[in-house]
Amino acid sequence: MQEANTPRAAAVDNQVVHAVPTIKSIYVYEAPIRAWHWINACAMVCLIATGYLISAPPTSIHGEASEHFLFGYIRFIHFASAYIFAIGFLGRVYWAFVGNYHAREMFFIPIFTKLFWRELFSMLRWYLFLRAYPNRYIGHNPIARLSMFVCFVLLGIIMICTGFALYGEGAMPGHIAHTLFTSWVIPLFGSSHSVHTIHYYGMWIMLCFIMLHIYAAIREDILGRQSMVSTMINGYRLFKD
Repeated sequence: MQEANTPRAAAVDNQVVHAVPTIKSIYVYEAPIRAWHWINACAMVCLIATGYLISAPPTSIHGEASEHFLFGYIRFIHFASAYIFAIGFLGRVYWAFVGNYHAREMFFIPIFTKLFWRELFSMLRWYLFLRAYPNRYIGHNPIARLSMFVCFVLLGIIMICTGFALYGEGAMPGHIAHTLFTSWVIPLFGSSHSVHTIHYYGMWIMLCFIMLHIYAAIREDILGRQSMVSTMINGYRLFKD
C-alpha cells in the first residue's frame, strides 16, 4: 500500500512517494497481472451468467430433446470458465511470489498496523463524500486491498472448492474433482444442498463485488484524478495535477 498525497510524502510498507506534482507515471502492474485480470474478468462474467441459468433454468425448448443441447452448452461454458478461473487463480498466487510488490498486495493485509486502519477510514470518508480529495496510492488503496482479499481471495477459494465439489459429485468417484474436493467438502458442510447454497450465495456476493469494483475504478479515474482503468491496460498509474 503506497500512498502519494499532496503536499507531504507518505511511507507505507516502507515505500515512499515524495511529491505528487513531480510524478507523471509509475509502472505498477506487470503484463502477467494485466492479462490475468482481463481473462479472469471474462471467466467471472461467464460463470455468473451461466451459474444463474443453472440455478434458474430457462424454459423448455419445443421439439425433440435430442435436437437441442441448450442446457448442456450452458453447463459446458460454466465448467470451462471454472477451470480457467481456478487455473488463473493458481497462476495469480504463483506471480505473487515472483512478481513485484504490487503483485502481492491483495494476498496479505497489514491489519496489525495502525497506519493501515487510519488510511482505511480516511479512504472510507472519501468514498462517503466526506472529504474533498482522496489519498493517492500507487497500488491498491486500503479499502480496495481489504475488499480484494475478502471478496476475491477468500471467496474465490470457497467458490472453487464448493464448485468443484458439486462438479465432482456428478462426475462420480474416481474423477479428480471428486477425489480432491467432493470427498471432503460435502461432508464438511453436511450435504450437497448446503454446498450448493453456499456456492449460490457466493455468486451474488461476487457479482456485488464486481459492480462496486467497476464503480470505484471509474470514480477514482474521474474524481480522484489518477488513472485506474488504463493502468490495468498499460500497467502505468498516472497522477494528474
